[in-house]
Amino acid sequence: MRTRYHLIENNGLYFVTSTTVEWIPVFTKKQYFDIIIHSLEFCRLHKGLKLFAYVIMDNHVHFIISSDNLSQIVKDFKSFTAREIIKYAKADDKRWLLNQLEFYKKSYKRESDYQVWQEGFHPQMIITEDMLRQKIEYIHNNPVKRGFVERPEYWIYSSAENYLSGKGCLEIDLIEW
Repeated sequence: MRTRYHLIENNGLYFVTSTTVEWIPVFTKKQYFDIIIHSLEFCRLHKGLKLFAYVIMDNHVHFIISSDNLSQIVKDFKSFTAREIIKYAKADDKRWLLNQLEFYKKSYKRESDYQVWQEGFHPQMIITEDMLRQKIEYIHNNPVKRGFVERPEYWIYSSAENYLSGKGCLEIDLIEW
């Protein structure tokens, strides 16, 4: 994965954004959201990823994460989810999506006919508690600002409900305030 964004400290807490190429709305059906959920679960259980907050939107994801090998985990996450998304899109006969992912693929990417994710993952180190609170609030309010739901906890694919009730569609590493 080529990127101009570099991690300063591996074990730091980071606000991370990954966007689909050209902001194409990939996550429009449950099975596509589930690809992200299952991959995050795997990374938490088997790769040492700590996930403190997340939201999955139609064309991007935001996380607050930490790990001693964060760059590699994010690279593996994006590679795996891209392959799965393409596999489901083919099985779903989503020609429009596949055509877009093929059209916007960078010419030097020769290992695949498609590109799902924009390069890089824009890590921003969280250095204060105020910054952490602001980023979590931003993540949880993303679906509200887009008009998808009226309240953050109504968006299934977010950690907002985890912080409200302790339960969500994905287990996270809760931050105790």
